Amino acid sequence: MGKSGQVLTSRDVSSLVIDILCDRARERNATVACLYFDFAVQKEQSSTSAMGALLKQVVSGLEVIPEEISRAYQDQKKAIGGRGPRLADLVKMLQDTSSKEDTFVCIDALDECVPEHRVKLLDSLNKILRKSPGTRIFVTGRPHIQPEIGRRLAGSVTSLSITPKRGDIITYLHSRLEEDTNPDAMDSSLEAEILRKIPENISEMYVEATTPGAILSIH
Repeated sequence: MGKSGQVLTSRDVSSLVIDILCDRARERNATVACLYFDFAVQKEQSSTSAMGALLKQVVSGLEVIPEEISRAYQDQKKAIGGRGPRLADLVKMLQDTSSKEDTFVCIDALDECVPEHRVKLLDSLNKILRKSPGTRIFVTGRPHIQPEIGRRLAGSVTSLSITPKRGDIITYLHSRLEEDTNPDAMDSSLEAEILRKIPENISEMYVEATTPGAILSIH
């Protein structure tokens, strides 16, 4: 639970971590890149588009765009339909840029990524970690993807399991219901059902601290 009785969700924790990383990145001349996966747009969030989004953020933090990246995008424009770089090309470019300075990659709700894309994304991140020892990764997701993350990302991981208390969850739900802009749409029976059902189905949360170059994740 946060200050003044506020309950922190995994999304709140992700935002807090990203804010802290951004503050420290300025002090250390490091780069922070973030991704958020959403179940509603799964088809649009492929491993290639995800890596492309990370590369764009990493490059935007550089004073000068590396010539090889600029040339690669220019070459792709000449292809039929002006296709973007392939996954292998994006991984190579991220390896080159992240190996030159400390880089923090934050990925929220990884479990919302389509399994086949998640496999490719994790394998791509693993290749970057091998080439870039100064890279750190922070991931959030439901517990069922924890073994997959452990298999596909190199490095030692220390885990801490955190189970949210029912009272904290109910307090959080009350605070959100009070913010409802259309209170007439909610009657007492529906509110009671929400307060009963959601705490029963809430997932536990894991915090994983890692060695350099490995993964830091909260599920």
